[in-house]
Amino acid sequence: MARHLRNNPTEAESLLWKHLRAKQVEGLKFRRQQPIDGYIVDFVCLKKRIIIEADGGQHSEINDLRKDRHLKGQGFRVLRFWNNEILTNIEGVIEEVREIANQATLPQPLPSREGI
Repeated sequence: MARHLRNNPTEAESLLWKHLRAKQVEGLKFRRQQPIDGYIVDFVCLKKRIIIEADGGQHSEINDLRKDRHLKGQGFRVLRFWNNEILTNIEGVIEEVREIANQATLPQPLPSREGI
């Protein structure tokens, strides 16, 4: 399914990928149509735990809420943009992604168990 989605992107997904690929945003690697815990996310930066979803009219709000709740529970920050926003304001969308990437902190390692 993920391979099919990668090979058949929407116009908005293609435009967003053009700006995310090849580490163009803050040097971060994004993957597209990535399976995570039984869900397929449009774009993900695993290093910063950021997921970007491009939403069109086909999305179910209830399913999106369930998916977001699960992914947030796994430590991801989920950003959703309407396809129209991506197509008409790609600079603004990329700027918001850049701001979130700069705010995102890497998970802290657990304290050493030495001396316990």
